[in-house]
Amino acid sequence: MSNVICFGELMLRLSPEGYNRFVQADKFDINYGGSEANVALSLVNYNMNSTFITKLPSNEIGQSALNKLRQYGVNTSKIKMDGERIGIYYMEKGASQRPSKVIYDRSNSAISNANLDDFNWDEIFNNAKWFHFSGITPALSDNLAEICLEACKKAKKNNITVSCDLNYRSKLWSEKKANKVMTQIMNYVDVCVANEEDIEKVFGIKAEDTDVSHGKINYDSYKSVAEEVLSKFNLSMVACNLRTSISASDNKLLAVLYDGNKFYQSKEYDVHIVDRVGGGDSFLAGLIYGLLNNKSNQEALEFATAAGVLKHSIEGDFNMVTVSEVENLASGDSSGRVQR
Repeated sequence: MSNVICFGELMLRLSPEGYNRFVQADKFDINYGGSEANVALSLVNYNMNSTFITKLPSNEIGQSALNKLRQYGVNTSKIKMDGERIGIYYMEKGASQRPSKVIYDRSNSAISNANLDDFNWDEIFNNAKWFHFSGITPALSDNLAEICLEACKKAKKNNITVSCDLNYRSKLWSEKKANKVMTQIMNYVDVCVANEEDIEKVFGIKAEDTDVSHGKINYDSYKSVAEEVLSKFNLSMVACNLRTSISASDNKLLAVLYDGNKFYQSKEYDVHIVDRVGGGDSFLAGLIYGLLNNKSNQEALEFATAAGVLKHSIEGDFNMVTVSEVENLASGDSSGRVQR
């Protein structure tokens, strides 16, 4: 199967047990995750070859993080082991009307201090078909913004499809800085994926008659948003995850896709949330899988949306589902009945 290269930060995730708040916690559950790592792991669950590129500290914690990816079959052979620390994020799961909260402790992580010489992209991209990164990675440091740009240029030179999940994080950089950096990088991107807020935050392109904070989403307005983004950067495809938040526990999810000729919309799902972290990454992995396996745009969109929906039922960052499970949901089997 096609080799997909994913580049970004792999973090240690520390969470209070269950729905406890940070101030209640006397112990933390340990997991690992990160946007691009989540994509890489989803793809190996779909029996695809995926390689994760990052920089981890050469100590037991860095090795433990690397081992977690190896456990599931992600190719880690090109990971650079150097630096002093792994990035950490603390995750407090919300419930009902109380939102989830994330606290980052990732300054001066090994990957944020990486430099251009750490990665030989000509070697990394040998036999690759697809390169994926998110807007989180260039937000970590000016060095990483430069590395992402260089990687995208190399990928385009080698006729490798490049995808980017905008993934705007206000705790990592400002809208002004994101616009400046991502505008330059997007000139080398083929497929752009974003949620209902990312495009507005990064590029100032707002969907009409939409108020995300009050759960009001005008799906039709995202056609013009997608058209504008695709035209601005000469992309081949723009996809948007659209989430209507009823509460921290219950959302409605659907996705839209525009390929320059036709606008596609998935079915909508009512989702009760176990853990929403990684939902967008699961969508993107599903889209990559669908497109590389010659599904039609509509089929790829439905597969991706169903994959993202299923992730909301799984603890941790990683989407531990199979192709058949995603296809069953995409085909309409959403009853959740016991299989025996």
